[in-house]
Amino acid sequence: MDTFQQNLKKTGEYGVVFKVSHPIVFIEGLPSVKSNEVLLFESGQKGEAFAVERGKVEARIFSHEPIVVGTKVTRTDQLLSIPVGRELLGQSINPLGDPIDPNVNYTKPTETREMHVQPSGISQRVKITKPLLTGTTLIDLMIPLGMGQRELVIGDRKTGKTSILMTTIKKQVYEGVIAIYAGIGKKKSDIKKIQEFFMMEKVINNMVIVATSSYDSPSLIYQTPYAAMSVAEYFRDQGIHTLLILDDLSTHAKFYRELSLLARRFPGRDSYPGDIFYTHSRLLERAGNFKHPKYKEVSISCMPVVEIVEGDFTGYISTNLMGITDGHIYLDSNIYFEGMRPAVNIPLSVTRVGRQTLDKLSREVNKELTSFLVEYNRLQTISHFGQELTDTVKKKLMQGELINAFFKQPYQLTVPRMVQLIIISMIMQGIISTSDQLNDLKMGIISASYTKEYEKIFTDITDVKDLKTLNDNVVKNKDILLKLTMPKKQTNPIQNRAS
Repeated sequence: MDTFQQNLKKTGEYGVVFKVSHPIVFIEGLPSVKSNEVLLFESGQKGEAFAVERGKVEARIFSHEPIVVGTKVTRTDQLLSIPVGRELLGQSINPLGDPIDPNVNYTKPTETREMHVQPSGISQRVKITKPLLTGTTLIDLMIPLGMGQRELVIGDRKTGKTSILMTTIKKQVYEGVIAIYAGIGKKKSDIKKIQEFFMMEKVINNMVIVATSSYDSPSLIYQTPYAAMSVAEYFRDQGIHTLLILDDLSTHAKFYRELSLLARRFPGRDSYPGDIFYTHSRLLERAGNFKHPKYKEVSISCMPVVEIVEGDFTGYISTNLMGITDGHIYLDSNIYFEGMRPAVNIPLSVTRVGRQTLDKLSREVNKELTSFLVEYNRLQTISHFGQELTDTVKKKLMQGELINAFFKQPYQLTVPRMVQLIIISMIMQGIISTSDQLNDLKMGIISASYTKEYEKIFTDITDVKDLKTLNDNVVKNKDILLKLTMPKKQTNPIQNRAS
């Protein structure tokens, strides 16, 4: 890294700090400074110029220690960038490309990418046509996603938002996708737990963690999602599909509000700066499905997270992000406390482009399940009045309970698509009739799906074009499937690979 004196000699310009409102500093001098240019202080600290007005420069400092008034500063003639390359795979870094744990053996890439770039125009994009499987049955069947989609994950604190994303990362890595997890202003213990989970699941070598802790400078925390997006764009340009998780943008907005208030920007609604919508849209518009000269198309799928309070998703930041993204998965605290995992509220969740990626079979299953669950909820309401129920109504209520039981899923477990289709078909046709039978059979079928013999059988059953043929195939192979019931003593959660 060039020192202060080397950069001063190279650029021939310096300024002096005349006011400090940490982590914002105000500088006189530097007549040729550019927005987003990296500044170097004589104390060795780094910063970024973000506003120039009447010969005065406002800069954000990346270090936790404040700058002293009178400190000299010089330009580096480099815009804020992050090192990118395959060396990042398996690493946990901060937005400047430095390892979070300094004791880790890490070779910093030589190639760099600017963090703040213009999103690609519409001429560079193509229609989203490939499904993005999350490994979570409820989402894959009811709220399907597409590769290149931007899907918001919204919910109260501690309702399982990160758990859904961890399952999705695990599934997508086994599909050959590079995953980038951006932890924005997290506790150090939370970052460590997430890192240990991915190491245990053996997917860490195909993902990058870009994270900042709540102890870091707000300026550094603010750059976290932009750094992660730049890493995703590098892999996109290599022709590799990427999945980007931004956890979470409500924290990002709070730190941006802090920076803006310290810089004496005029506050808007809820004291957030007036350009908060632009700040997030400029970031999220960089995701999508893009043309590629060699691989025809390649995607950056983005799943930002926003935290709400007491189920109120009419808040300023959450409604902004709903307007920017292609739908949202709403995790309801009431459903969570009823014991449902994942606690997804299906009627209030939206996917705007996911259904266009479905084949005919998946579309029919989605339509059938949606109409059935609407009727199930209506029948449940009627049954509360204590009316005499017919056998048909009792049967449908039991099927609805079994479907909800099948939707319950621990985040360590990913369910292959063919297993999802087979079990749903068995429930709807009455082949599975009790919750105990469902649990034992589910674990047995999932376990069998990773053997070559049964993988071929399951593929033959589900490789069809319509729901009727799928149901017929399930009935024909009913005896084979029922033999896979796993004894209760073996029904521990499977640490499985995704199909």
